[in-house]
Amino acid sequence: MAQRISHSGLSIDACLYEFITQEVLPHVGINADTLFQGVADIVTRLTPINKALLAKRDTLQQQIDSYYQQHTEHNLDEYTAFLKEIGYLVDAPEDVQIETSHVDAEIATMAGPQLVVPVSNARFALNAANARWGSLYDALYGSDVIGEEEGAEQGGQYNPVRGFKVMAYARQFLDSALPLHSGSHIESTEYAINNGELVVTLGDSQQVTLADKTQLIGFQGQPQRPSALLFKHNGLRFIVCIDPHHRIGRDDKAGIKDVILEAALTTIMDCEDSVAAVDGEDKAHVYRNWFGLMMGELSCEFTKGEQTLKRTLNEDQQFTKLDGTHINLHGRSLMFVRNVGHLMTNPAILDGEGNEIFEGIMDAVFTTLCALPQVNGQAKLANSRHGSIYIVKPKMHGPEEVAFTNQLFSEVESLFDLPAFTLKMGIMDEERRTSVNLKACIAQAKQRVVFINTGFLDRTGDEIHTAMKSGMVLPKTKIKEQPWINAYEKRNVAIGLECGLSGKAQIGKGMWPMPDKLALMIEQKIAHVQSGANTAWVPSPTAATLHALHYHQYNVFDLQQTLAPADHTSLVDLLTTPIDNQQALTAEDIQLELDNNAQGILGYVVRWVEQGVGCSKVPDINNVGLMEDRATLRISSQHIANWLYHGVCSAEQVTMTMQRMAKVVDEQNAGDPNYQPMATDEQALEKSIAFKAAMDLVFKGCEQPSGYTEPLLHHYRRVFKALCA
Repeated sequence: MAQRISHSGLSIDACLYEFITQEVLPHVGINADTLFQGVADIVTRLTPINKALLAKRDTLQQQIDSYYQQHTEHNLDEYTAFLKEIGYLVDAPEDVQIETSHVDAEIATMAGPQLVVPVSNARFALNAANARWGSLYDALYGSDVIGEEEGAEQGGQYNPVRGFKVMAYARQFLDSALPLHSGSHIESTEYAINNGELVVTLGDSQQVTLADKTQLIGFQGQPQRPSALLFKHNGLRFIVCIDPHHRIGRDDKAGIKDVILEAALTTIMDCEDSVAAVDGEDKAHVYRNWFGLMMGELSCEFTKGEQTLKRTLNEDQQFTKLDGTHINLHGRSLMFVRNVGHLMTNPAILDGEGNEIFEGIMDAVFTTLCALPQVNGQAKLANSRHGSIYIVKPKMHGPEEVAFTNQLFSEVESLFDLPAFTLKMGIMDEERRTSVNLKACIAQAKQRVVFINTGFLDRTGDEIHTAMKSGMVLPKTKIKEQPWINAYEKRNVAIGLECGLSGKAQIGKGMWPMPDKLALMIEQKIAHVQSGANTAWVPSPTAATLHALHYHQYNVFDLQQTLAPADHTSLVDLLTTPIDNQQALTAEDIQLELDNNAQGILGYVVRWVEQGVGCSKVPDINNVGLMEDRATLRISSQHIANWLYHGVCSAEQVTMTMQRMAKVVDEQNAGDPNYQPMATDEQALEKSIAFKAAMDLVFKGCEQPSGYTEPLLHHYRRVFKALCA
């Protein structure tokens, strides 16, 4: 059992206590008595409110379940009236305009990709923070965006055929984002600055200038022989790097060795959906990495091949402007931290009665504490240049819960003597009660909102759970074709614009789930930009660099001005459930859906429970690597639970499917030395903690609060850790 420290009526895990008191407090000018008494006071005041909000979730769900059981034929007008009657659907103020101030440009006035990474993984966190600038050459060369036909295969050695294809692609980008007054970058042989403007020499010795001379904003090296040229397009910067002696530059007529794009403008350092943190030891680790990022001192050593490498945060870059003064380019992605939602408690801290405190309260206090060096000037490298702390708050259900988060943030600001609204709020629009009340939710935090984001995966899981008693949910591929999905995505943007987010805050879209299929991403993810979203999630720094190309194709802020306002009929579509009790499914259809769900559940759960990996690329049933997290798990487990409840499949069929898919998952992980097979024999399967967790997620799915997977995952992770202790 973990050692504990008593302080201010709290019982604190020793790992967490020592980290806070020995590593953090010396840098922030706060003593332990003030901190922990403040935590105790906040816990005392806010715990009853938190509990009441969770109880209301349960009450509303019970009322909705009862409604569905009494109304086999669904009339949307009656259903809408019922939701208003029980307080699920509320009236929003007519005119809601956000008033958030001191917001950094990466959030307010720039549009570009956003990364989400588990802050528990220092290497991933550093990679993401450093993905503010990405090599277009590397992203193209190492991905499937460049095909391997005609001798352009990837391999261990540099392939000049593939390299030339990369150069040609990059030149096409330059022609699009940096057009010349005449001619093409494809023909360029030299770049120089003469009399304060860029002069490009073409293959026929013709010298041309930029169509828009203001796009050149800086350079490195000498004007006549620059080593780097800094340009701006659609609010994003990019750098053309020139070195005719470089391995790549010497093969280029103009000596260009790379094009560096401003890519991941922002990154969410995640304490929640991609993290497996279940106790004080885990929470101390998570907070330590966040503190290192906020101090600007996080580093990580790792082995690659036979080399030991060390990764640190990128420094800023300096360029000379055309008037001889200097411009400083921020070297790192602007960082949010995603706190845990309102549901979970954590044994890292117990209250005076021995109860676990709510993890969301704990996160608000300690992620803010760890970010104080950014506010008080103690950080080596700056995150916010406006003294703001950016917190994404997930899984809030409706405006009352947003108001509670606003109150929590105010309490934390008071504890640390911060100006009001220093803590900015990102609202994840991923729960149904938030979607249908989004404008009212924004109104409750209008001085803090810097972000709204659609989360299709969690949103679908909540949709299934909310309509659990209504009928048989459609197969997952059919769910994506239902009217509520389109209404959800469009309505989110329209309401965000109506509430004044354009130019002040982010309107975001969800994750690209296939990190190895980036050619397909280039083809499809442009839709997120076309929708009017000024950011969207990507699974890797490489994907961020490639997705940045989309923001050069469209000026999102101009596009936002052309979009139609929110359509009142969209609420009708939003309330149309993905249920079809008349759906004719064959036995083969049912089994294929079960196979897909079961394999995805097991493939993810075994890593979460037994390796503590909160988010990972998991091969699906067709061996396509997909980004899996608790949101995808929520869909799959709720889907099977729904089919079990409505008799689409039997408990025996689901059990047999899970047993068979356990063997498939074992085979898919055969090359992982840390993996413990679940199904070597029947006895092993019965003992497997991960398999038990997966079975409970399905067979206890109906009774899980909002269909969340966290309570069971946390329980079984703790069981596994105890067995290994």
